[in-house]
Amino acid sequence: MAGKWSDEHIAATLNRMGLPTGQAKTWTAHRVSSVRRVNDIRAYSSAHKDGQWLTMSEAATELGVNNHRIRRLIKDGILPAEQVVPRTPYQIRASDLLDPKVIDAAARTDRPCRAVGENQIPMFSTT
Repeated sequence: MAGKWSDEHIAATLNRMGLPTGQAKTWTAHRVSSVRRVNDIRAYSSAHKDGQWLTMSEAATELGVNNHRIRRLIKDGILPAEQVVPRTPYQIRASDLLDPKVIDAAARTDRPCRAVGENQIPMFSTT
């Protein structure tokens, strides 16, 4: 993950996965940085990003939709995405955003129809 994600993102992911440090502490960007230096692992540099792989937010910006829509496209198998390990941030190939199926699915704005029952009590009063 070090070459693709910042130390802050790596720390957040490790904490979300419930993986503590060797001393049973939570991860911080400083701790991730320290582990990288000790193990001679190159740090992520946004200047070296070649645009071949995108984050979910970057893909959402490219398609003009929100992250929820991107997550739905991935879940439905329309937009291919990879994860280094489960529960880590998705990596989306930029060329996959040019697929007509992805463009069509992202452009759809229809919502599921929700019928309101006649016996349903409103959550908020009209006053």
